[in-house]
Amino acid sequence: MDLPKQPTGKLRTGFTTGTSATAASIAGILSILNQEKIKSVDVLLPKKDKIKININSCEFGKNHARCSVIKDGGDDPDVTHGAEIVVDLELTSNPNSIEIDGGEGVGRITKPGIGLEIGQAAINQTPRKMITENLILTAKEILEKNGIKVLISVPKGKELGPKTDNPRIGIVGGISILGTSGIVMPYSTASFAAAIRQQISVVVSMGDDTVVLTTGGRSEDYARKILEFPEHSYIQMGDFSGYTISQCAKKDIKKAYVCGFIGKFAKMATGVKQTHVKGSKVNMQFLSEIAKKCKAEQTIIKEIKNANTARNVQEIILENNIEGFFDEICSQVYKQLTNHSKNKTPVEIILFDFDGNVLARYPKQ
Repeated sequence: MDLPKQPTGKLRTGFTTGTSATAASIAGILSILNQEKIKSVDVLLPKKDKIKININSCEFGKNHARCSVIKDGGDDPDVTHGAEIVVDLELTSNPNSIEIDGGEGVGRITKPGIGLEIGQAAINQTPRKMITENLILTAKEILEKNGIKVLISVPKGKELGPKTDNPRIGIVGGISILGTSGIVMPYSTASFAAAIRQQISVVVSMGDDTVVLTTGGRSEDYARKILEFPEHSYIQMGDFSGYTISQCAKKDIKKAYVCGFIGKFAKMATGVKQTHVKGSKVNMQFLSEIAKKCKAEQTIIKEIKNANTARNVQEIILENNIEGFFDEICSQVYKQLTNHSKNKTPVEIILFDFDGNVLARYPKQ
């Protein structure tokens, strides 16, 4: 999972797909109650704060309404930003009942480990609770005589689903209706960390005990060419190597292959747990010391110290045939990740060049 470039200046908070669906549900019941179009609603969030959400569209009749909200992710990188979240709400003859289901563009569960039953719509527990609580607050009198059925759909959900982690964790046919707090904190690591935990849980739930951790899409593609494991075993840890391997240890994963390129590995080798370009720099002094250990000439060591990027260092090493350099990088990454996992999850490090060739593996095969 490659992180987009973070914008500068004050970052804007957004709201989740779960909050979007909740707002559309509130608008639906209010339009039936008042027989008028609803322009905005106040949504009660899980921590009891409120947020005002604009309603994109609102159609209603006596017992049915169709309302939508445009999901706004703020300054958080999310493929669902700008997606229309639609709710078809209707009154039923079953008093005090609230039914929630997913329609077109909302994914379905096909694997265990998600916290929802196989076959259910991918609407997480927090959004389900948010919708229920807000409808009870808004439509207490209606619920004494009727039930409420909520059907959530996302017109572009089938198109967006494959761009998320859903396919690899067994959610097919669309996106998930998500959210733990109801709001999206810009560039917080919480959603990323939650996705990693969920993917590891799926691996365990499927009865597997091996994962392939990669730093992004390209390293995953290269890893797939040399390692054969089920789809759900491949996890893009992005910049969060330390966190991911510690979660593997907690879930009792028996083997973790860690695959990536020189830039991330050069940082991981020094013990950096979060390797995003904004958060840490490649330590050229460290790399020059490894070159010295590999008996590189003084001119080459100086060239590495003055190198602009880790990729530049890789080019220098290859041009001068410095033997053992990439092995040593992998060895240091192995040492750091083993330490992060407290020796609980055996790891194997695989360093690729930018064409997908293996520069080094550790431990050696």
